Amino acid sequence: MISAPCVRISLYGTFDYIIITHMFDVKTLNKAIEQLAAEKDIEVHDVKNAVEEALASAYKKEYNRKGQLIRATLDEDEADISFVQVKSVVEPDGVRYPEEEEEQEGGKEGDADKKGEKEIEEEDEEDRLPLYNPERHIFLEEAKAIKPDVAVGDELIFPLESPSSDFGRIAAQTAKQVILQKLREIEKNTVKEEFAGRVGELVTGVVQRVERGNVYVDLGKTAGIMFFSEGIPGEHYRTGERLRFFLVDVQEGGRGPMLLLSRSHPKFISKLFELEVPEIADEIVEIKGIVREPGSRTKIAVASHAEGVDPVGACVGQRGARVMAVNNEVGNEKIDIIEWSEDPAQYLAASLSPATVTSVELKDKNEALVLVPDDQLSLAIGKGGQNVRLAAKLTGWKIDVRSQSNPEESNVAPTQDTKESSDVQEGVEEKATSSVDDGEERAQYEPEEDEEE
Repeated sequence: MISAPCVRISLYGTFDYIIITHMFDVKTLNKAIEQLAAEKDIEVHDVKNAVEEALASAYKKEYNRKGQLIRATLDEDEADISFVQVKSVVEPDGVRYPEEEEEQEGGKEGDADKKGEKEIEEEDEEDRLPLYNPERHIFLEEAKAIKPDVAVGDELIFPLESPSSDFGRIAAQTAKQVILQKLREIEKNTVKEEFAGRVGELVTGVVQRVERGNVYVDLGKTAGIMFFSEGIPGEHYRTGERLRFFLVDVQEGGRGPMLLLSRSHPKFISKLFELEVPEIADEIVEIKGIVREPGSRTKIAVASHAEGVDPVGACVGQRGARVMAVNNEVGNEKIDIIEWSEDPAQYLAASLSPATVTSVELKDKNEALVLVPDDQLSLAIGKGGQNVRLAAKLTGWKIDVRSQSNPEESNVAPTQDTKESSDVQEGVEEKATSSVDDGEERAQYEPEEDEEE
C-alpha cells in the first residue's frame, strides 16, 4: 500500500484552489474531495476523476511514460492508489504506420495545388485510421495470448509499479495545475448546463458594476452581462441593486459561459406577468401577443381559456395590484392590457386602448380604417404616433386612424416594426397635446375603467 498526497483545501468564501501539500492516507483524501464537491456544488465523482487524472499525469512525468495511457484509481476500500497502463486491441490492418504517414504527407504536398489544404484535412479526418503506437496499441494475436476472449476494440490493463516514497512531492508540483484546470472545466460545464435550460426565463442578480453603459450582474454561481442596448432607456443601475433580468442566451466565453441578459426584451414583461398572475402560470389565461417600446409603453393582448375568467381583470388584479407590481419593476413604463379577439374589428378597436373607437372598417391586404371621436384622436394616435404604431405591430394590420368629423385626413400606422413615425403624417405630434399625457396617466392608474371603455 502506498501513501497518497493529501489535498488541502484553502477556504476563502468558496474553494478557490487546491494545494497538494504532503503525504496522507486515501481516506483523508476522499474526505477532502467530498468537502470540495459540496462547496463547489459539483458531483463527487467529477472531482474524484479530476484528482485521478492529475495523479496519472504526475506519474507519467515522474516515470517518463508520456506516450502511454496511464490511469490512476483511488480505492477507498483498500485505502490505496493504483496505477495501470491501458492498451487498445487492434488488427494490423486497422491502423496506420509511421512509414505510411510520411508517404501520405509527401502526397499531400503534391496534391495541394489541385485541392485546397482545408479539403484535404476534412477528407483525412473522415477516412484516416488511428496511427499505431506500441505504447497504446496491442495486436489482437498478441492480446489473445494474454486474454483468450479479448476482441478488437477492447482494452487490456497492465498494472504498474507503485510510486516511490517521494512521489507525493513530485505529484504536488505536477498535479496542482491539472486539478485546477479540470475543476474549472467542471464548473464551467455545470454552470452552462444549468443556465442553458433557463434561456427565455427570468433570473435575479445583483449589479456588480456599470462600465460604458454595460451592466455586469452577479448571478450567484456565475456572472451575466446586460449590454447598453438591452437596458431600459432612462433607467439607472446602482452597484449592489438587486434586479430581475430576462436570460437571452448562454454563450461560450474565455473565462467560462457568458450569460446575456436583457430588461428591454418584450418577453421580459411576459415573464413578469407569469410571476404575478397565477392564471397565466396555470395556462388559464394566455398571452396572445405583446409589443413594447422599452421605457415608454407596452401593449399586451390576453385571452381566457376558461369560461367566466376575465383575462384583463386577472392581469390587472384587485385595485390594479398585479399590473402595478409589473409596472414597479420597469419604472414609469405604461402598460395597456387588452383582450384578444378572433374578430379583427373588435381586436383592432381594443388595441387602440385607452382611446375609444367609434367604428372599424376592414379593407383588403390587412388594412383597416378606424374612426374615433374628435376628442379621442390624439389619444388614439399617441405621442409621436406611438399608440397607433404599437397597435399596428400588435395586430399585424395597417391602421388608418381618422376623426369622425374629418374622415378625409389620414393618419396611417404601418404594421412593420419601426420606432420611426415616417408613415404618420406631419402634424401628428402637434395634435398630441397635453391632453394625451392626461389620458395616458388615466390609462396607467385606472386600467379597469379603461378596459370597460
